[in-house]
This record gives sequence, C-alpha cells and structure tokens, in this order.
Amino acid sequence: MKLYTIDTGFFKLDGGAMFGVVPKTMWQKLNPPDENNMCTWAMRCLLIQDKNRLMLVDTGMGDFIDDIYKKRYHPFGEETLEKSLAKHGFSPTDITDVFLTHLHFDHCIGALKNDGNHQPTLRFPNATHWTSATQWQSAMQPNAREKASYLKEYLEAIQHAGKLKYVEKEELNMPNVEIEFMYGHTEAMMLLHIYKEKQTISYCADLIPSHHHIKLPYVMAYDIRPLDTLREKAIFLEKAVTNNHILFFEHDKEVECCTLKRTEKGIEFDRLMKLEEIN
Repeated sequence: MKLYTIDTGFFKLDGGAMFGVVPKTMWQKLNPPDENNMCTWAMRCLLIQDKNRLMLVDTGMGDFIDDIYKKRYHPFGEETLEKSLAKHGFSPTDITDVFLTHLHFDHCIGALKNDGNHQPTLRFPNATHWTSATQWQSAMQPNAREKASYLKEYLEAIQHAGKLKYVEKEELNMPNVEIEFMYGHTEAMMLLHIYKEKQTISYCADLIPSHHHIKLPYVMAYDIRPLDTLREKAIFLEKAVTNNHILFFEHDKEVECCTLKRTEKGIEFDRLMKLEEIN
C-alpha cells in the first residue's frame, strides 16, 4: 500500500464559524483572519494505492462550481486535482474509486467538471463513487441549516452516470481500510482508518479539520449536533492516542499529519509531519 497527499488548493471560511464558541482573541493567534474575518484553509485529499485499487478520498471543491460560491469562499492556489495526481504519475482515468466522506461542497464537487456545455460530468469516469445512503438523503433533501453546503444538481450527475454506490449496501472490499461513522458534523459522515504495515493513519475529515481542533471545545459552528461532535471526538482521540494513530488533516493550511500525546491538559498534538515521512 502507498499513500499520497493530493493538494487541491485553498479557500476561506469565517473564523468564528470554524472555531465555534472559542473566543476570537484565542483562535486568531492560530489562524489569523483577514479584514473580513475570513481564515485560510486547505482542501487536502488522500490517494490510497492498494493492489489494483486507486482510491481518492474526497476531492475538494474543484474548478467547476457556481460563481457565487467562488465569491463567497475565495478558492485560490496553484494546486489542482489533476496537477497533484500528475505529480505522482496518475491521471483522472486511473482512479478506480472516489470515497466521499460527506457531501458538503468543499469535499465532493471536485469529482465533477464542465462537460463543455456548462453541465457537470464525471472527472473520474472509471471510478465508483462511494457515499453513505444516509448522507445522500441529507444532500437530496437538506435541512435549512445545511442547505447551502449541498449542491444537489451537481451531485445528481454522479447518480445519473450510474457510478454511485452506498457503503451500507455494498462492500468497499479494501481490507486495509476501515470506515467509522460520525453524526455530529452532519448525518453519517465517514472517517477512514487506514492500516499500513504497523501504522494506522486516520483520515479526520471534518471531525478534526485541523490540528488546532484537537482540543475538545474547538468544535465548528457548522456542526448540526455539536455536543455529539464533542462526544465523538473524545472517543476518537482516546482510541487514537492509545493505539498511536497518525491523524491526517483535510483543512489544516500548514500541517498534513500529526501524532498525539497525553498531557495534564488532556490529549494534544505531539509530532507534526508530512505524509511522505510515514511512507
């Protein structure tokens, strides 16, 4: 098995929304905001190469998204899905599986591109696109709180292409990859635990979007059930520190991965590293 970091650029989100009840006087030291209170975040994905499978975990927001979203979230940066894949010797047609942890736009719309007529078509035409049935239902019939995070008309293109599968109904069939469901951020978000030789790499998705969010009270205001996130994160971190997991962060603008340690203040990050240091 080989793992590759796939960088897809950066975007901006409101600092208060990303840090929840944590006072600005504290979080602005961690991720300084601009004049509009917006902080920079990464859209970092993971590529898993295991035997004859090449699975991309999340896709970022991509380049084919409504202008209103570009104005609101300011995507920028030189890296794209195609460029990052090419750095490792791959192309979109090589991808066998796209695993979508959840269907908020910044995690999945990169799976689609312009078909030439300003309609969405698959960026990874040979890939099975995996999601959860529960999360798909949330995207198709969103609640008022999450509605702006789902782009139903884009996502339906995956279904219409016949490339959508639900993990509850069909086996992923990757024995070195374990799925864990979370319900605080959104309905049935999926985290991955990847077993590579003697190491476990945990893909944190939006449970812990950056290493700053390891502290229990640092819960995003976007979460639909913040107290559930608090409980889920505590259980997740206890398991991770006990079993020496390496955490992989999707939105941390600087840090790709870290290990954990116990302190008098609780579980905190220990060693900060890049994924290539693990391989």
